[in-house]
Amino acid sequence: MTSVVKSEEEWRAVLSPEQFRILRNKGTEPKGTGEYDKHFAEGIYTCAGCGTPLYKSTTKFNSGCGWPAFYEGLPGTITRTPDPDGRRTEITCTACAGHLGHVFKGEGFKTPTDERHCVNSISIKFTPEGSSGSL
Repeated sequence: MTSVVKSEEEWRAVLSPEQFRILRNKGTEPKGTGEYDKHFAEGIYTCAGCGTPLYKSTTKFNSGCGWPAFYEGLPGTITRTPDPDGRRTEITCTACAGHLGHVFKGEGFKTPTDERHCVNSISIKFTPEGSSGSL
């Protein structure tokens, strides 16, 4: 996977202020406000920072948490880092280190991995199936 490295100024030039706050400063969008929470069309979700494909729509599910939920990312695209307090595990785009959200295990959802990738909508972009750029 190709790494995307930019200075803070370069990121500010290509991201909206809210994208910068979440992707680069590890913020969180308010619960239930993201455009992809209840979005279930077929396609691919890519990193809003660098365009790397991260999730297939077939791995998205309705967790009721208020943020988009996926049970697994595309192989090699998501980096997991335990938060300093040890209570959560942060997920970032492997290519650009953009903050996506957190992953939770063992919550009992009927998914193949028993994981919930809780992702900020603003951290991802959706490409409908059949469009150029979808897998």
